[in-house]
Amino acid sequence: MDTLPVIAAFDGSDDSVRALDWALDAARRRAAPLRVVYVRQYGAWAPAGITVPMPPQTAGEPVLDQARDHLDGRTGPVPVEYAAVDGSPGATLPELGAEAQLLVLGSRGRGGFASLLLGSNGMSAARDAECPVVVVPRPGRELDGVPEAAPGPRVVAGLNVDSPDDAVLSFAFAEAALRGARLQVVAAYPWPVQLWAGQPGELLPTGIDQDAVEHEIRVLAEGFLAPHRARHPDVGTDAYVAPGDAAGQLVAAAQGAVLTVVGRHRRRLLAPARMIGSVTHAVLLHAPSPVVVVPPAPPEDAS
Repeated sequence: MDTLPVIAAFDGSDDSVRALDWALDAARRRAAPLRVVYVRQYGAWAPAGITVPMPPQTAGEPVLDQARDHLDGRTGPVPVEYAAVDGSPGATLPELGAEAQLLVLGSRGRGGFASLLLGSNGMSAARDAECPVVVVPRPGRELDGVPEAAPGPRVVAGLNVDSPDDAVLSFAFAEAALRGARLQVVAAYPWPVQLWAGQPGELLPTGIDQDAVEHEIRVLAEGFLAPHRARHPDVGTDAYVAPGDAAGQLVAAAQGAVLTVVGRHRRRLLAPARMIGSVTHAVLLHAPSPVVVVPPAPPEDAS
C-alpha cells in the first residue's frame, strides 16, 4: 500500500512558504512523499448563470515554479510532486485531506484580510478535512510573562477529562516519538466553581475543595494516558493539571513548543455539522507554535 503524502497548500505567500518548510520536515520524518498543491481560484465573482472558463493546467504554473525554486536542492530523499487544481480554496483544501496523512497550511494566504490571525480557508480545512490539519503561525506570537520551559523539544496536547479524545492523544504520542520530544498534556479545570443564588448576578461558593478536584482530574488524566505510555515507553510525558480556562492554558503552554495538538468536536445527533469547538478555535488564533487539529476517530474505531 502506497504511503499517503504530506500535502502542503501553497499560494506563493510568505505564510505558505513557512507551511511548505514545515511540511517538508514532516514528510522527511514520516518517510512520506510531499505533495505541493496550488488551488487556482477563478470566476469567484462571476454573475449568476455565467460560466467562466478555467484555464488549462500547465507545467509552467508560476506559483508552483516558485515552490520548486524554494525547495531546490533541499528535499533529499523525499519524493515531491506538484499539482494545480481549480476551485474555491475553502472547499477544495478540506477535500485534499481525503488523500493525505497531513494537510499543512499557513495562517493566511494571499487572499486573507490583514486583520485576521487565521484565514477562512485555514478554518474551513481545520473543521472539515478528514486528516489532521497543521496550521503554521506567523512569527511574533510570543507571549509575555510565560515561564520558560525546560530545554529540549516539546509537544503539547490538550486533554478534556470529561470527554477525552483518544485520537488526539494517539497523534500527540506518535508525533513526540517522531521528534524525540517530551509530551506535555494539559488538563485544565474551571475554578472557582460557583452556583447561581437565584438573584440576577449573584453567585454563591460551593464549598468544594480545590485540592480534591485537582487530585481527581490528575487521576483521570493519568488513567487516560496509561495505554499510550505503554505503547510509547520512550516518550517522556508530563500531565499538567491547572485551574482556569483551557484555551488560555494551552496557548501559554504552546510557547516554545514544536507543536500543539488539539481535537475537534465529534458529530452528535442534535449537532450533526462539523465543529472545531471554542477551545480549538482560540488555540488556532493565538498559539505561538504550529497547531494540528486532529479529527475524531470514526465511531467504529473509537475506543
